[in-house]
Amino acid sequence: MWRQARWHEPLIYELGAPGRIGFLVPDDAEIVEALGGDRDAILEHLVPEALRRLSPPPLPEVSEVEVARHYTRLSQMSYGVDNGPVPLGSCTMKYNPKIAEQLAADPRIAWLHPLQDEETVQGLLEILYKLERWLAEITGMDRCSLQPPAGASGELTGTLMIRKYHLDRGEDQRVEMLVPDSAHGTNPASAAMAGFRVVRIPTDEGGEVDIEALYTALSDQTAGMMLTNPNTLGVFESRILEISRLVHEAGGIMYYDGANLNGILGIARPGDMGFDIVHINIHKTFAAPHGGGGPGAGPVCAKGEMVDYLPRPLLEYDGEKYYWDHSCDKCIGRVRAFHGNIVPLVKAFIYIASLGPQGLREVAEQAVLNTNYFISLMKGAKGYMLPYDPSKPRKHEVVYSAKPLAQEKGVTAEDVAKNLLDAGLYAPTIYFPLIVEEALMVEFTDTETAENVERYAETLRRIAAMEPEEARKAPRNTSIGRLDMVKANHPASVTPSYRIYRRRLKGEKLRL
Repeated sequence: MWRQARWHEPLIYELGAPGRIGFLVPDDAEIVEALGGDRDAILEHLVPEALRRLSPPPLPEVSEVEVARHYTRLSQMSYGVDNGPVPLGSCTMKYNPKIAEQLAADPRIAWLHPLQDEETVQGLLEILYKLERWLAEITGMDRCSLQPPAGASGELTGTLMIRKYHLDRGEDQRVEMLVPDSAHGTNPASAAMAGFRVVRIPTDEGGEVDIEALYTALSDQTAGMMLTNPNTLGVFESRILEISRLVHEAGGIMYYDGANLNGILGIARPGDMGFDIVHINIHKTFAAPHGGGGPGAGPVCAKGEMVDYLPRPLLEYDGEKYYWDHSCDKCIGRVRAFHGNIVPLVKAFIYIASLGPQGLREVAEQAVLNTNYFISLMKGAKGYMLPYDPSKPRKHEVVYSAKPLAQEKGVTAEDVAKNLLDAGLYAPTIYFPLIVEEALMVEFTDTETAENVERYAETLRRIAAMEPEEARKAPRNTSIGRLDMVKANHPASVTPSYRIYRRRLKGEKLRL
């Protein structure tokens, strides 16, 4: 029986005692002595007087061992990709190779400063230069900007590029962005933030873009279309060349959301499908840490005329040295301070270099194999259904519906997810995409074994066979039980830690 650790762990502000120290910060005299020179001049140079604290920061007074044990206990009450599979559909949470973690933590990388002279960071610039060229080749693009710090930032970058492209051509009437109803929620949000009106394109019975609806939506107001392929249902858009042709004939730009690139990596390229702009999730496809293990990185690549609109600067090489080219005739400017999140980019470089072209192809093959093996194991499973042409193979992910289970027993997709937690398994993405009722969106990725896939399918079948009353009591074995969803989403209940923190600063005694 799996059971998650459960500690009655206080806030770190409730640990320690006055005067307890875990790390000694050098005082002013030590800094001055180390640097040599006039104290006031050195301190003014390091931190201008207007920015200096009038009193020490209100940090907890704890020893090193208290800190280490505190965060170890918290980690034991959590679950991550190092514990087991995290099959969050559309998030591509694959195992992070430790060799990349080790090399990226090298002080020669970790301690570099973004304002250093280019001459002093030629090795790093070479890594970034090669990474950019590899990403362009993998996606079928001409150039890439490594600036965007995450996928949604990449989306906004791409939509801003499209907007400026049309404005430069005097076509300011192009205010509509076409987005499939199966798209990631950030697609319409990013398009709206860039000033576009979002036009929803429905999904047909086969789980692909409804071509007839696309015909109807295209007009001289079309700025472009945002979609990913394979799509969010795990279905490959078999008419993608026709879709691209139609959008281009209408004067629009094709934008590729790279969230699902893991399903075609090394096999097919968005550029060959007719896409003009591609964003890449380094923290998904190329195994840099995701979520709380981030930060992420979302390079944006482009081909043809759209290269001119990429954020600047771009990396160049003159045969002797690498340098940043800041020229910006048509570009949208910067979208991130300095040059993006460098550490995850270095991890992606290590990942690609380790695998090589054939290895990258095998990543997609294994991811697709895992998904379709899971589908074969779920055939005939009571309580679940595979919507949108169940005979059609899926790619990297699959979306099941627990609607039959909900109708027959009143056990919802949320109940299924909670019971998976009780079995020591991470829940899939639930209730997304919105076009699938009681959605369970599963993506095992390339790093999971057949045994893990089998265990997951077996557990889903067992949950469907449970008594409804028991199924609705989960989770029982996690550090936190089921929350009251109404209270959990109420503004007054989402900031208890902050309120405790404020009281702690005022010196109040706390009773937890």
